[in-house]
Amino acid sequence: MNSEEHCIAVRPELAAKPGFTTEDILWAIGIWSVILTLTPVIVFYMLMVA
Repeated sequence: MNSEEHCIAVRPELAAKPGFTTEDILWAIGIWSVILTLTPVIVFYMLMVA
């Protein structure tokens, strides 16, 4: 068998351009905003319960 038959098809622009896409940056901003928003709430809860 030829090794080319087992390759996964990838769009050439994805393989040629390493780096972050706009979607990656939006995911990171979303995750960090949730973390930074919930941290004071969790700390306050732990202080009130403990």
